[in-house]
Amino acid sequence: MVSAASDFSLLRLFTLPILGFQYPPDSESLLVMESGARESSGSSGSVLIPMRFVWPCGGRNVFISGSFNRWSRLLPMSPVEGCPTVFQTICSILPGSHQYKFFVDGEWRHDEHQPYMTSEVGIVNTIFLSPERNSISAVPGPILLPLFMEVDNNEAAVQLPKVLGGASPRAGETVSEAELMASRVRISAFLSAHTVYELLPESAKVVALDINLPVKQAFHILYEQGISTAPLWDISRGQFVGVLSAMDFILIFKELASQGSNLREEELETHTISAWKEGKAYLKRQLDEQGRAFSRPLVHVGPDDNLKDVALKILHNNVASVPVVYSSSKDDLFQQLLHMASLSGILKCICRYFSNCSGSLPVLRLPICSIPIGTWVNVGESNQRPLTMLKPNVTLSSALDLLIQAQVSSVPVVDEKDSLLDVYSRSDITTLAKDKAYTRISLNELTVHQALQLGQDPYTSVEQSQRCQMCLKSDSLHQVMERLANPGVRRLIVVQAGSKRVEGIISLSDIFRFLLS
Repeated sequence: MVSAASDFSLLRLFTLPILGFQYPPDSESLLVMESGARESSGSSGSVLIPMRFVWPCGGRNVFISGSFNRWSRLLPMSPVEGCPTVFQTICSILPGSHQYKFFVDGEWRHDEHQPYMTSEVGIVNTIFLSPERNSISAVPGPILLPLFMEVDNNEAAVQLPKVLGGASPRAGETVSEAELMASRVRISAFLSAHTVYELLPESAKVVALDINLPVKQAFHILYEQGISTAPLWDISRGQFVGVLSAMDFILIFKELASQGSNLREEELETHTISAWKEGKAYLKRQLDEQGRAFSRPLVHVGPDDNLKDVALKILHNNVASVPVVYSSSKDDLFQQLLHMASLSGILKCICRYFSNCSGSLPVLRLPICSIPIGTWVNVGESNQRPLTMLKPNVTLSSALDLLIQAQVSSVPVVDEKDSLLDVYSRSDITTLAKDKAYTRISLNELTVHQALQLGQDPYTSVEQSQRCQMCLKSDSLHQVMERLANPGVRRLIVVQAGSKRVEGIISLSDIFRFLLS
């Protein structure tokens, strides 16, 4: 086993701290929040030109829209660092004449200090952008009616989309598709601009296992270290070659049970991790042309990878975490394990950055019951995935089968009235290592309730409350994200107030699938 405190003394020199993401005002390589400006008077074949728009008159939630994006969506503006009353954003637009307007705290406004004109849709600011980068002048352009404005008798009746401010979410509130897209774009831009270095703690212990270690010893290490996954080190290759997870032990125990074998200590003692991985490949029919078993390549990330790519890699491979591996050589030798990157750590970065400007992301104010996220008892409520629950008297074998077949990481345990009692998760399988409990039990006889009791001590009331993190369906997305960003919390059970009747479940994966879709 490799178990040591990682030394970040060399790598921390390159760490980029989260100081507040602001678009550089004068850079030629500006992030394009939105493009698609095809309705200006410029040629459709012209090169897009980055343009900085500024709103200097304060506000809480500031957006901009104009003819350069067909008036089809609201683009969020960010406060300038050190000047909280000044907002800015960068748009890449075509040369030509453009009209635009600001949407400030739910009201359409124009800037009297910038060129403006009266049009059929009211007073709008104007700008003329010539093909030369530095030649900008104000010239009235052609009229392009906003898609969300109706014109009647030459008077503009503005149909304002709902932009939620600091008020508590109320049932029935929604945001426009444009605002949802704008929120996703801002979060995506933030994740793309920050790297894995920002997930690395100042100091931490990381655990890796030798691939030739007996399964029994690995099982006890996971339990004793309080972890559910560990990277695997192959000393002959000098590389990390895989990950051992709680799901591996679930499959091992199920395989032994299917062969009529009890979970005897010698069974786990004689099997190495390497032998199990090879056997697992045969079970999954991962064979080469010669019929030899091979394992999938290790899913890992580097410290320079951006957080969006890491989140998408975790989602795509359906894993809880990925090793952060650093190598100073081009042939990927002399690898150093730095950290285990997870969605929880990435979500914590998002919450930390947007905590003081969550108003610029209207979607965060919505109650979770109003957005397509999570798994629900009533399949019509969200994304049409029904929620499966367990009764405490169900056998552990049936519970493990459910985790495997449903491809979920946890299942709520409920009473006869569907009120929440506990949660059984994949990682709970490691509690069978306590006092070698696996040598005394049968998967087909032990109940879920008894299995959960095996891992409990008389002084675990805090741990129990940590296991059953709950929320209400009226809670805002921002509140749910804040709770899921806490260490060790991977899902929230949605319950009814008072009765604790289970209504749904929101996981870390659900959050990121919604934000990055």
